[in-house]
Amino acid sequence: MRTKLATAGLALALAVSGLALAPAAVAAPAAASAAPGAVALAPGFYAGGVWQIHQSNGYMVTVNLGQDGSGRLWGTGSSGGAFGTIEEGAVVDGTSISFILRWPNGSRGRYTGNLGFDRRLSGISFDLSRPWNQASWATTRTF
Repeated sequence: MRTKLATAGLALALAVSGLALAPAAVAAPAAASAAPGAVALAPGFYAGGVWQIHQSNGYMVTVNLGQDGSGRLWGTGSSGGAFGTIEEGAVVDGTSISFILRWPNGSRGRYTGNLGFDRRLSGISFDLSRPWNQASWATTRTF
């Protein structure tokens, strides 16, 4: 009897306060993953803001990125007076980052990297039209 009264009282209190438990079917749909069957991880860090990529070939790229709660990235990059844009599909996935920078001369650089134990990003970049043209890269900023 006490259990029934306690349950009824709790239900009444929730109803009066306006709280309700939503069924899982009402939850917002998950964002589509990049590859079929791939499981996207929650972003493990925030990559938004202005920061520099120091490449092993001597180039330095400054990026200005925005990031939403699911890890999607957007923004711009600049190097040597040229300004590029981040293509759709850029993402922070767990402790990994991946984006393509499209430059005004038509070249497209893919950047992939990971967050290290020192909280800095490092990885590999290459020109999509000349994949043999590669460089390693790292940031001095921590994330």
